[in-house]
Amino acid sequence: MILETKQISKRFGPIVAADRIDLSVGEATAYGILGPNGSGKTTTLGIILSVIRPDRGWVKWFGKEPAPSSFKQIGSLLEIPNFFPYLSLARNLEILARIRETDLSEIDRVLDETGLLGRKRSRFDTLSLGMKQRLALAATLLGDPKVLVLDEPANGLDPEGIAEVRNLITGQRERGKTIIIASHILDEVEKVCTHVGILKQGQMIASGEVSELLRIDDVIIIGAENIMEVKKILEASGLAQNVTLSGGHLEVVPTEGEDLSSIHRLAYEKGVILRELRVRKRTLEEQFLELVK
Repeated sequence: MILETKQISKRFGPIVAADRIDLSVGEATAYGILGPNGSGKTTTLGIILSVIRPDRGWVKWFGKEPAPSSFKQIGSLLEIPNFFPYLSLARNLEILARIRETDLSEIDRVLDETGLLGRKRSRFDTLSLGMKQRLALAATLLGDPKVLVLDEPANGLDPEGIAEVRNLITGQRERGKTIIIASHILDEVEKVCTHVGILKQGQMIASGEVSELLRIDDVIIIGAENIMEVKKILEASGLAQNVTLSGGHLEVVPTEGEDLSSIHRLAYEKGVILRELRVRKRTLEEQFLELVK
């Protein structure tokens, strides 16, 4: 196991930033910590990187308590590094490489991996925002770490910049690196990560494989004369896991194994006349909002 945490908790005065969070991240996986702003994502990353001391709980990297040798295998991006605007990309990375005691031959490699090798002699202040973020990611790759820990790597970027960063992270995952990424962008986590943990107000409310946890189910739309009566019948039938009244019709998420024909059969048996019965694909956002409720 690459990373394990047990019951890590942290308060800042009256604010509970992390509340008994358990994490388990396997090798060569991409684990997304998903949640709205203020949910405790950055605090959690700070604790696992030993930047923040937890009030309780423990962290293990590579099966052991954190040590300097552990962090040599971890590249992290909690904030954009303070690059010198008047220096070239190569010179900025050279300074970081010397601080980290990393071989200078690494510089061309990480610039190539991030698609910036052709700009190695450009000044930092000539880069677009997306390129600056890619340079920040290049800095995390110095020393060829086994693990990348990234806090909101696409924050503030335009769609093109988000796509650039996403492709870079996906490429690192395909090379066998373990990725731990915190984000409030649902689409980013769904496209990049294999596993996800969802935080709300400092608590881990759900975790698992992305394909299961953020599975997009169908929604059945129902219209009828006596819509509230139909709602009661559905809620008592066991055919629906969720029934919501919206704009004069019902939006129904069927229980597993049930579908449109099950509801049509129920309506026939109860003598209910439906004026509308159709399927609509539920969005990823709807699934996420249902989880955080």
